[in-house]
Amino acid sequence: MSYDGFLIMKILFRKGFEDDELAYASKYFDVITSRAELSKCKDSVVIGRYSVLPYYEELIDELSSVDARLINSFSEHQFIANFTWYNYVKPYTPESWTSLAETSYEGPFVVKGATNSLKHNWNTHMYAATRRKALDVASLLNIDSMIGYQKIIFRKYIPLVTYEVGLNDLPFTNEWRFFFLGKECITYGYYWASADDPSLAQMNPDGIYFAKMIANKIAKYTNFFVLDIAQTAEGNWILIEVNDGQMSGLSMCDPEIFYKNLKTSVDKAAIGV
Repeated sequence: MSYDGFLIMKILFRKGFEDDELAYASKYFDVITSRAELSKCKDSVVIGRYSVLPYYEELIDELSSVDARLINSFSEHQFIANFTWYNYVKPYTPESWTSLAETSYEGPFVVKGATNSLKHNWNTHMYAATRRKALDVASLLNIDSMIGYQKIIFRKYIPLVTYEVGLNDLPFTNEWRFFFLGKECITYGYYWASADDPSLAQMNPDGIYFAKMIANKIAKYTNFFVLDIAQTAEGNWILIEVNDGQMSGLSMCDPEIFYKNLKTSVDKAAIGV
């Protein structure tokens, strides 16, 4: 990965959001917590931790005025946010459509926005057993304040290894979150931090290999990203989501390990290792 001559990495962290994590970020990086301090980012690459939305392009322009830039350009961010990534990894993720007119598949479906979902309202705002129900869920998402402006995605529901079922029938599955800087894995952890017993979840060498294989494909199009992968009921690993690493929560990734490894990876990239 090339940083085009930039040798300094800084973090713009949205204060008041995940403040426990902020302490670890500050241990390993120069951190600013206000856009009013962007002049301190001169000649830097910036990770906008929880701070790039909703004005991504405006932030890019502001950083450009001090010869700085975000770790992911706007087009790299859009590659993720617009679900474009799906076109490059179709064999490894549930089949998906932007309209039910594109398929004769009858269900069940998972229905979500291109970027976000309402998974905690699983049985009313995400899971749909039939085409008719999928259209009903899409209608609910279209009027949601967070998802309404996003493209609605209909995905084939794939049964996953499930350990427990939570509120609104939300399944707590064997799903894991991997952070990558380019092709390098920063860390990974169990996705469902709210599960009653996360210790039941198991990652194995096949899952790690699968995540790294997908990362090799995604890294061609964006720099800092998250892969959420899960184990199917049959025991195989599939890709659930790709997300911008700047806006993705740590789930159960250890923040100390995350920022320590991120700093090591950034330093290696800066010197061309």
